[in-house]
Amino acid sequence: MTMTWLTRFAAVLMALVLAACATPASAPPEIRMGRIEQIQPASIESDSHAGVGAVLGGLAGVGLGSLIGGGTGRDVAMVVGAIGGTVAGSQVARRYDRPVQGQQIFVRTQSGVLVVVTQPVTPGLQVGQRVFIQGSGEGARVVPQ
Repeated sequence: MTMTWLTRFAAVLMALVLAACATPASAPPEIRMGRIEQIQPASIESDSHAGVGAVLGGLAGVGLGSLIGGGTGRDVAMVVGAIGGTVAGSQVARRYDRPVQGQQIFVRTQSGVLVVVTQPVTPGLQVGQRVFIQGSGEGARVVPQ
């Protein structure tokens, strides 16, 4: 009888845990309509290689540190090499990371709200053109209607 009660308790507990893990239904993407009032050139920082230089530099530092000494000295050299390589690798990656050409687009929505979206250059967009604004926040994009 104790086993039956324990089995039922475990089943209810698992059902609650699984229900808590379920993701709520996401809202449909927001799409607004408007007209472009102004377009300005902009520069967008690229984050396509974020962290790659630091990781590669850290690995190279550990590799070089492992060639030095033995025992505790080798361990210290590996740690110092990892830290130094991480710093150097991130600086090198930052130096060669070029910004992307973009445009800042000012759109007056049908409700009268002025929305500014910064995105990579989209050919064909002109002042006065009717457009859709898809999404919101960092993920918002202006597309021709």
